[in-house]
Amino acid sequence: MDQAPQRPDLPPWQQPDSVGIVETRTFTFAEPPNEMRLDSGSKLGPITLAYETYGRLDERRRNAVLICHALSGDAHVAGYHSEEDRKPGWWDAMVGPGKAFDTDRYFVICSNCIGGCKGSTGPSSVNPATGRRYGRSFPVVTMADMVRAQKALVDHLGIPALLAVVGGSMGGMQVLEWAINYPDRVWTAIPIATTPRLTAQGIAFNVVGRQAILDDPNYRDGDYYGHEPPKRGLAIARMLGHITYLSDESMHQKFGRQLRDRDDYSYEFDVDFEVESYLKYQGQSFVERFDANSYLYITRAMDYFDLADKHGSLQAAFRAVTARFLVIAFSSDWLYPPYQSKEIVSALRANRLHFAYYEIPSNYGHDAFLLEKARISRVISDFLALNYARALTEEKP
Repeated sequence: MDQAPQRPDLPPWQQPDSVGIVETRTFTFAEPPNEMRLDSGSKLGPITLAYETYGRLDERRRNAVLICHALSGDAHVAGYHSEEDRKPGWWDAMVGPGKAFDTDRYFVICSNCIGGCKGSTGPSSVNPATGRRYGRSFPVVTMADMVRAQKALVDHLGIPALLAVVGGSMGGMQVLEWAINYPDRVWTAIPIATTPRLTAQGIAFNVVGRQAILDDPNYRDGDYYGHEPPKRGLAIARMLGHITYLSDESMHQKFGRQLRDRDDYSYEFDVDFEVESYLKYQGQSFVERFDANSYLYITRAMDYFDLADKHGSLQAAFRAVTARFLVIAFSSDWLYPPYQSKEIVSALRANRLHFAYYEIPSNYGHDAFLLEKARISRVISDFLALNYARALTEEKP
């Protein structure tokens, strides 16, 4: 991994390690009467997926890497959408020439999940059958449903097997579904800061966030499009979620008990502390870019994620898997603690599968998978390079 030095004379999108200006594209499939059947038994179609790609497929189509995003992520994982764009993709430090997902070697794909609100079919999409937005008539989707839609995209791109499927948090759940459901389509799997099932604690956080949205007077039973959206409820949900992404140590280091623009307590309920101001900002900025119904549907999909229950046991879930695994966890992650990644490792070991496990010391909490870029880049880069060489010389079973 030899990253080119930055060029101060060039704008961000022209830096040697940037993928530059990129475009979000769409792929539509499952047109009626061939809708996609969901785990719930409902059918959904047509389905549009928003996606971005970076780099080029090699001649044998064996260098494709699929990146799965977390709850609030989207298809824009790297680069800039225009020269005026000041915010790069959400994992820009990891994707580009010389980076962990080296676009000089690999063809990187990232798609927005179904149920989302960043270009893929979700509750805010117009239902072609009615001409109205789905709202709460959108069917409940699962992680496996999201992966089925991704597979349709991979098929559309003409990729027989993915060199790697990688993702953190909710993205890691999709990585596990890929490896289990499509063993002949995945060479390697890289689940990061994730879990094989959402715990009662994780469900509890989701319940509180959803209830804040459902109780917002502007929610209107999900039919708020064209009206004032339930911003207050969504902001509270985001504030609660953001607390779970941090650690006690990182909050102490970042905020402590520092007051915000004052020397003493207000003895009112205005913003006194820096951490109050930070959470309010996170909540308010989130409502400008995310749909409340999508928050409900995606967190519900996370609630239902339980590989052991679905397959009889976690060991049984991995019985048909052939992919090699790189499992990464972070010491201070209390949302998906390292012991949950070790449960994945135990199931891999019980099935005599090839794996590597890295628990990275970090104070960043769950957000470490987005912030500890330098520490995970070397591990991922070496793992990918080794398995790319293997993929070029072996045949997938």
